Amino acid sequence: MADLETPYYHPDLEDLRRIPVDLFASKKLPGLSSGDLGFADSSENLVFVLRKSSSSLKSLLDSSGVSLFTISRLHNGMWELHKGDVDKRKDLVLSVKRTSKRFSKTELEVSFAGESSEHLVIKGCPFQKSCTIYNQDSIVAQTSLMYKLRQIYVGRSKFRLTIFPGSIDHSLVVAMVAMFLQG
Repeated sequence: MADLETPYYHPDLEDLRRIPVDLFASKKLPGLSSGDLGFADSSENLVFVLRKSSSSLKSLLDSSGVSLFTISRLHNGMWELHKGDVDKRKDLVLSVKRTSKRFSKTELEVSFAGESSEHLVIKGCPFQKSCTIYNQDSIVAQTSLMYKLRQIYVGRSKFRLTIFPGSIDHSLVVAMVAMFLQG
């Protein structure tokens, strides 16, 4: 019988932070209201919910229903992300501006509020629900449709979001993907 003190039973938390995280997005997850987009982990536990409040406002909720961020769509391909729920939009967290939109390719520039000079770039195709978020030369996250072997037609109702290890909060990445998909 294995000893409970072996490192196999107690993984180092620093090692766990170096593993990419996959979230699976779908409108058909259990517990979602009509029109909500859910993000679940590999065990199908709901992690985040994107709820539409109006044509220009969306809320990002955690698994317990607490509002984390409000996404405001402004004009001409611009968005703002605020802390809190729709009614009490607090601090501005980041703003997003569309820098390029072609038939099959969209590019967004993400600027964090405050003194931060860090910029992220999101490139991809909203129709195919595929994008990659870059921080200079490194990949922060990327989305892709759920392909299956021997599948001729790939549905667009489910897609995977892979978040690579780094310093950006997962809820911020989900919010940026939501802005990209609106684009």
